[in-house]
Amino acid sequence: MDSQTFNFLAFIFFLFFIIAALRIRKKSDVIPNIPPGPWKLPIIGNIPNLVTSTPHRKLRDLANKYGPLMHLQLGQVSTIVVSSAEYAKEVMNTHDIIFASRPPVLAAKIISYDCTNIGFAPYGNYWRQLRKICTLELLSTKRVNSFRPIREEEFTNLVKRIMSSKEGSVNLTEEVLSSIYGIVSQSAFGGTKRGDQEKFICLVQQATAVAGGFDAGDLFPSWEWLQLDIFGGGSETSAHTIDWAMSEMIRDPRVMEKAQAEVRELFNRIGKVDETLINELKYLKSVVKETLRLHPPAPLLLPRECGEACEINGYHIPYKTKVIVNAWAIGRDPNYWSDPEKFYPESSIDYKGNNFEFVPFGAGRRTCPGSTLGLLNVELALAYLLYHFDWKLPSGMKHEELDMSEAFGVAVRRKKDLQLVPIVFISKFVPFQMVSTSSHAHRV
Repeated sequence: MDSQTFNFLAFIFFLFFIIAALRIRKKSDVIPNIPPGPWKLPIIGNIPNLVTSTPHRKLRDLANKYGPLMHLQLGQVSTIVVSSAEYAKEVMNTHDIIFASRPPVLAAKIISYDCTNIGFAPYGNYWRQLRKICTLELLSTKRVNSFRPIREEEFTNLVKRIMSSKEGSVNLTEEVLSSIYGIVSQSAFGGTKRGDQEKFICLVQQATAVAGGFDAGDLFPSWEWLQLDIFGGGSETSAHTIDWAMSEMIRDPRVMEKAQAEVRELFNRIGKVDETLINELKYLKSVVKETLRLHPPAPLLLPRECGEACEINGYHIPYKTKVIVNAWAIGRDPNYWSDPEKFYPESSIDYKGNNFEFVPFGAGRRTCPGSTLGLLNVELALAYLLYHFDWKLPSGMKHEELDMSEAFGVAVRRKKDLQLVPIVFISKFVPFQMVSTSSHAHRV
């Protein structure tokens, strides 16, 4: 390329840059009193602010500087970030109907038939009918109870696979994920094909990695050439919650011992885990709640969209603005939680969305309709794992050395799979067929 051509291209790029900057400034000049936020670069806006960390952590840091109601320009998308319980209540309760719709998300268009499922469908008659069907039919108590044999089969098989493992440690992340998708596939399709399950899980992981609303196609919706094909599937949230709960208990032996004692005291009466008694495990439920506070399944929830211009605490929220609620930041806010970074299950918390300092499933009209079923899967899986095994870290690793790094997506998972050494627990009540020869130590 000669110097004249290079100079010409550089001039064109510079001209394009200036025009874009003027357009952004012109738009900002006519928007009255929007919430504060960091300075915006031309064209890309605040995207550089989010590339140095997992987004939910970086957004918390920015909110500490600019406030719990913050404006960002993410490419072409004007975005409001909510990072406090007070403003979360404004969005999900006071002005719930205004913020009841979803913005277009590229991955959701592909994996949910052009955003026609209950999670991403626009608010309106179609969505209300869809939610009614889910609530009264698919997620009713009767239907959930009808899947009990499937859950029992999958979690029993999980225990057997771990018992029969010949390795010193097991990849608990993979084993739990396989069991959860076994439940999903049998419940949804009436059968399971183990040979296809690994492909399905891989597909889901790819989809959830990009469905959080930070894909290039979501930030620059008019740049169609950036909208690449993406494959996706369902949700990994239950499996990851189990993973984080086991991780936190391994890091705190006091909690592990207390939860294990409760589970074994209850189920030793009958010699097996019984789903009908799961509500008696009060401490285990508090472990799950605390896990959801520190590791909400979707730390930024699912994005919302402003259906009409409104005001929140004197700030103007323009029509079509994207709204992100940082549930992760709210769950670790020292204004609501004493020692918020500590895992302390004894905290008493309401996880139904009534207390807006704890919103792992959202709140209002767009709260997660499947939270009850998801919690049942989590609590039951943990009961099986705690009843049948003692657990320790491999290679003499100390509990405080466990890596708790995150990998971001719609569902935030552990960056490294959880590898643990199982020690089979045998009581006189355990059925003989559940116990198989393995290299793990047995305790009577």
